[in-house]
Amino acid sequence: MKYFAKLGLNSKVQTVRLLADNDAPTEQAGIEYLNKLYNYPFWVQTFKDRSQRKNYAGKGMIYDEDRDAFISKQPYPSWVLNEDTCQWEAPVAKPDDQPLYASYWDENTTSWVQKLL
Repeated sequence: MKYFAKLGLNSKVQTVRLLADNDAPTEQAGIEYLNKLYNYPFWVQTFKDRSQRKNYAGKGMIYDEDRDAFISKQPYPSWVLNEDTCQWEAPVAKPDDQPLYASYWDENTTSWVQKLL
């Protein structure tokens, strides 16, 4: 099975479609098949195992052609994009989970806060 992300305005992922291997023996063949099926030309293959394109595509993510990667929306203004993984990272490492506590990010203090469950 092969997965293809439908790209909309500004390369934003609108949906992900699943194709049988015989309908998409190559990425280009899959794009052509989907173009004929939906009369829509903007598709990019995505990989659940993240072996290519850094991340598996999901609705609302952006396909960055220069990085050849799917990137999620920046969760907080202080977080920075890790260029190797194309994942957003907090400016401070998350503390190890403690029993009975949950950690959450506080953008106002740009720090992790641990809350008793």
